[in-house]
Amino acid sequence: VVLRPAGGSPQQDAPGAADGLALASDPGGTLNFLAMVENLQGDSGRGYYLEMLIGTPPQALNILVDTGSSNFAVAGVPDPDVTSYFDPELSSTYRSQGVEVTVKYSQGSWTGVLGTDVITMPKGLYGSYTINIATILESENFFLPGVKWHGILGLAYDALAKPSSSVETFFDSLVRQAKIPNIFSLQMCGAGLPVSGSGTNGGSLVLGGIEPSLYTGDIWYTPIKEEWYYQVEILKLEVGGQNLQLDCREYNADKAIVDSGTTLLRLPEKVFSAVVQAIARTSLIQEFSSEFWTGTQLACWDRSEKPWSLFPKLSIYLRDENSSRSFRISILPQLYIQPILVIGDNLQCYRFGISSSTNALVIGATVMEGFYVIFDRAQRRVGFAVSPCAEVDGAPVSEIEGPFTTADVASNCVSSVSFHEPVLWIASYALMSLCGAILLVLIVLLLIPPRCQHRYTDNDVVNDESSLVRHRWK
Repeated sequence: VVLRPAGGSPQQDAPGAADGLALASDPGGTLNFLAMVENLQGDSGRGYYLEMLIGTPPQALNILVDTGSSNFAVAGVPDPDVTSYFDPELSSTYRSQGVEVTVKYSQGSWTGVLGTDVITMPKGLYGSYTINIATILESENFFLPGVKWHGILGLAYDALAKPSSSVETFFDSLVRQAKIPNIFSLQMCGAGLPVSGSGTNGGSLVLGGIEPSLYTGDIWYTPIKEEWYYQVEILKLEVGGQNLQLDCREYNADKAIVDSGTTLLRLPEKVFSAVVQAIARTSLIQEFSSEFWTGTQLACWDRSEKPWSLFPKLSIYLRDENSSRSFRISILPQLYIQPILVIGDNLQCYRFGISSSTNALVIGATVMEGFYVIFDRAQRRVGFAVSPCAEVDGAPVSEIEGPFTTADVASNCVSSVSFHEPVLWIASYALMSLCGAILLVLIVLLLIPPRCQHRYTDNDVVNDESSLVRHRWK
């Protein structure tokens, strides 16, 4: 199996024309991409997870794959919602670093202690590797009823690692120790299947390269705008082939990211409202409950009906590596009108796989299930190709097309001032503290007669040590 070399978009290099990242997958060596095929289980409702063996002797745990965070953490004590946990006292190779760490996500949070231990992956790389690992001692709304995973594998950049970027991430450790290329790829196979069903739909996490059997057609690449999340630049959205006609900066407010740990396609509020209006206007349903669009109600049809024919296609335009071009990834309604449960013998109920967001556009599992996604960290780009498992009733439910000109959009749809969130929080609270101190001085000057005024010292200043400075919401 050949890791295809770097090239223009679309990628059309012939096997064997290897340069750059090209690497033969040697079944007897560290890398065997075929051994990693179908190494994931799960679904978009409960996440996709990888089996991992941790410690000596090895303890087997299922670990959620998350490209939207950067810590590797596992349950370290019993929890009502997890079936297994890692006990450091039973591992002769575990070393505690004695550092407490807290991570908050858009849903849930956990607090644990950093340490190191050896891990192996039965369907991953050959060999054992020493990894930073946080054992979760307390959590809130993180482990949920029905989930089959016991920890989280953050695959984003070290800028998001807690408590600081000095904590080497799981994948950086693999690249350094196993000497694999700085690239991984992800296929999630839940298209059209029941969310949170009784079975597992599966998928593949390929560490160190690209497995040709996991995609069809060409790979199209978009640049990573900043290395913290996998931040990309979205140029426009279309519903049923009709442009939403929004300023392209609306799609990137305040960032657009590719995140396997987010269940839905999340859109900034203004974009979400425009998409819902366009879908409702384009769909063949005259009257539709507003609660369906907000995710508080399911819509049910007779099981013999296929409601997907009532809804339009959704397209997302991404800037190509050649900035004067773009390409679009499209999902059919089979991906965003998602089956949830069956009522009685005749009714199948569905949810809307798109939601609003206050702080980002997130390409989550709703979209990613249509594609084989390549996280090419070495060349700072994210690639998309059509996934052969993204089929419903034998027909593809995702498409990639291009190139298109970018003459009709701004040359830059992302804010030119780019800060990491922790820096923004620190700057914000520093300014708030300064303003608060100035306001306090002014109030005192107004209330106290001049002869009673005194010179303020450093001891009079109150520092605002909000936990939000230290713990950023995902």
